Amino acid sequence: MRFRQSGILGLILFVVSTGGNDLSAAPPELDVLVYGGTPSGLCAAVAVAREGGRVMVIEPTPWIGGLVTGGLSHTDKGREETIGGIAREFFTRAAAKVPGTPMWFAEPHVNLQVFQEMLAEAEIPVLTGKRIVSLRKAPGQRIASVTLDDGRTIDARMFIDASYEGDVLPQAGVRFFIGRESRMTYGEPLAGFSPMPIRERSHEVMGSVCPCLGGNGPHYIHGTPCRISAYNALGQLISGVNAVKAEPGSGDKLTQSYNYRLCVTQRDDIRVPFPKPEHYDPERYELLLRLIQSYPRVRFGRLVHLGRIAGDKFDLNAQGLFSTDFPGGNVDYPGGDPATRERIQRDHIDYVQGLLWFLGHEERVPQALRDETNSWGLCRDEFIDHDYWPYALYVRDARRMVSDFVMTQRDVQQEIKKPDSVAMGSFVIDCHIVQRIVTEDGTVTDEGSFPDAPARPYEIPYRCLTPRESECSNLLVPVCVSASHIALCSMRMEPVYMALGQASGIAAMQSIRESCPVQRIDTLRLQNRLREQGQVLELKGMETLVSSKKLPGIVQDDADAILIGTWQDSSYGNPIDGAAQHDYNQEKGTKSATFTLPVPENGIYEVRFAYASAPNRAGNVPVTIHHARGVSKKTVDERRPPDIDKQFISLGEEEFQKSQPAIVVISTEGTDGFVSVDAVQLLPKKESSSPPVPVRSMKN
Repeated sequence: MRFRQSGILGLILFVVSTGGNDLSAAPPELDVLVYGGTPSGLCAAVAVAREGGRVMVIEPTPWIGGLVTGGLSHTDKGREETIGGIAREFFTRAAAKVPGTPMWFAEPHVNLQVFQEMLAEAEIPVLTGKRIVSLRKAPGQRIASVTLDDGRTIDARMFIDASYEGDVLPQAGVRFFIGRESRMTYGEPLAGFSPMPIRERSHEVMGSVCPCLGGNGPHYIHGTPCRISAYNALGQLISGVNAVKAEPGSGDKLTQSYNYRLCVTQRDDIRVPFPKPEHYDPERYELLLRLIQSYPRVRFGRLVHLGRIAGDKFDLNAQGLFSTDFPGGNVDYPGGDPATRERIQRDHIDYVQGLLWFLGHEERVPQALRDETNSWGLCRDEFIDHDYWPYALYVRDARRMVSDFVMTQRDVQQEIKKPDSVAMGSFVIDCHIVQRIVTEDGTVTDEGSFPDAPARPYEIPYRCLTPRESECSNLLVPVCVSASHIALCSMRMEPVYMALGQASGIAAMQSIRESCPVQRIDTLRLQNRLREQGQVLELKGMETLVSSKKLPGIVQDDADAILIGTWQDSSYGNPIDGAAQHDYNQEKGTKSATFTLPVPENGIYEVRFAYASAPNRAGNVPVTIHHARGVSKKTVDERRPPDIDKQFISLGEEEFQKSQPAIVVISTEGTDGFVSVDAVQLLPKKESSSPPVPVRSMKN
């Protein structure tokens, strides 16, 4: 791909002119230097300027706005009520820019215009196309100045690393981590190496209408849908499949895959055909071809995810086993030098363009799929200085700071309240494929992309934005925050980064005024200032959320159940631990939820089941209870609200033994509506007077 340099320079000059400052040198007495013109960095800069500080933004690419202006337009927002402050102001302004634009889903060029306007209003200078190559520290572990790749040196009192890669961290001597922690590192059940099982799906399902075009399907389908051989005729592994042996839950240096979020359309007046890449290798897509041959009626909208935005355009994202994600293509990116990263970016462009070219032109692809693919194209009025291709590689995970406090799975699911909250998150724990591997029987499966796990609306503490004071006392990090891989899978959404950027900007100015390290500022004062600006630090009613840990008896939440098939987490109603699951009302009979509860003592127990009731729920949900004396089968009408504390219904009393767990299986077989599962509870009633029953194996 060749960039039209005149267009790029035009953008740089426009950004500079909006700042109203001469960029041959930094503004005098610079208070805050923001590295990274990401949405987080721009919100941080606006926050500083509105606090009366002198701030400057340095962005290593030619473009500002990161993913929000560079391709990700169908905003992954979680619960809207958790978003406030400058982030909500931005999305409100973008939606108002063009009549009919839905909130959160403005076009990329509109998002860029709004950021440019906000920078101009605050008179913030932005220097694009420049990188920090070194920094100088002063006594007190303070960054005194940074040196750019053009040789100029810039001094500032405070620094904010808002880059997607966390490039200031290693230069500042701040501890960080790249990759996945093991389950043992922070006690996270989802952490580490995690091969996905084969999840057989029918040809009718794979060939059905795209969820985003009117269906009720999932946002991102995890797991391998059928058995596909990992080898070619010569007995060699096909492209993109690795022979990996690792213990489940073990850590490594790998991150979830990257891709480009495209802006596409079927509008003939602006549609540009998908281009053929400079380096096209059809062998890269052998696994895709085998997937298509397994499901010859598969639709384009089942191989990619199409999220509608304004202007009859769509945000094209990855979906499923083989899509625009490039597993393994980013291994050297997080800690790579500029040349390495540029090579990887171009390889991702070739990969994604090659995939679309393959789908549209490969003769072995069914004609109907080729025609459907070619009915889509890039948008002539987006990214016009970049051959209509999005600016930003979707760096989902790179460096992550390791500070005195680290956000983990527990903090986004259970321990959600924080005394020093500065923002909120709520998105599911969403991890895309890390790698494709060959199983023992020679088939392909994806690894690392566990099914989306629910997250309760959680508070994000100021502590995860600050390094250890002994490492650096005047640096804030709102993107590569102190979080585990699992926690970041939920936190990594742009509105969250924007909120953390605003918090960082205000904290930086407060640190200057209080003449103290960023780690020692008055967090109550910071919180009050954020609330004044509309930032959401807590949700009203969160105290009413039901925690499984506080319920009597033995309780297992849906987050700890074994879910077979594709389920969707939902916060509808007031579910236990903040979320329940539903089956999309699709693929009936292929899905189940198995709850396995330890039995502390032999005896009689009441079995209770929690679900989120609604008029569209199934009235005939089959439930199977495995107990000491056999199997009991029940049918639940989920249209009726639970009658025990508005959470549970009773499934009756059964006898259980300490020597074998209680197993409760909820199936979707033959159900006539959405099936919801939330939790199962065992309440002891009395000790058993019957003689022990021999232990036997139980099959679900």
